[in-house]
Amino acid sequence: VIGIFAILGFLSLADPLSLSDVSVVRVEGLMVTGPGKSASHIGSEYVGAEIRKAADDPLTRAIVLRIDSPGGTPAAAQEIIRDITYAKEKKPVVVSMGDAAPSAAYYIAAYADRIYSSPDTMTGGIGVMWVFYDLSRQFDLEGIEVDVVKSGDMKDMTHPYRTISPDEEAVAQELVDASFDRLFDDISSQRNITRESIEDGRLIRGEDAIALGLVDEIGNLQDAIAGARAMARAR
Repeated sequence: VIGIFAILGFLSLADPLSLSDVSVVRVEGLMVTGPGKSASHIGSEYVGAEIRKAADDPLTRAIVLRIDSPGGTPAAAQEIIRDITYAKEKKPVVVSMGDAAPSAAYYIAAYADRIYSSPDTMTGGIGVMWVFYDLSRQFDLEGIEVDVVKSGDMKDMTHPYRTISPDEEAVAQELVDASFDRLFDDISSQRNITRESIEDGRLIRGEDAIALGLVDEIGNLQDAIAGARAMARAR
């Protein structure tokens, strides 16, 4: 064991940017707050812990976030961004986009030092939405009656047993608009983009995202690792 540690120590001193010195943190699935990870979802606490572990590892010289996610909640993205910001104080953080990195997935990507994507990666989709389901007619057909005792008129506005009122829709729009304003302000603080170029919320191909300032370079995961290594050398 002593001999192995001696060899590793020698290699580290001889080449401080060997392959093991770039940590790849995978962000795959819908981002939600919490510590969990499944085939379809990934928790902000899980991602944050991986980022901070790489940031605090003295043998890690750069971090690559491999993002393949449809997005997630603004709160989950904001928690992960705090951890990315922490990591950037210590070493370069680079993003490699997979099949998709729109919406909240792009939100976290914007805080990296550099973003790589494939030509047909689906990114952009920058915006906020709130979906309401109205099952009241289905309830009527099935003879289901719902009685609600509530403290305020809008307390149950998210429930599907009734249609939201015009006043509730106005409140929901205000909340969505405020969340989008925060989203755009945060992203534009990191990337040179205009509100007009992204405010319709459309998906954008990686190749087209370069012209809009959303992505820096076309490349795969290996390109991102090489780029992160070069940034670490330049520090």
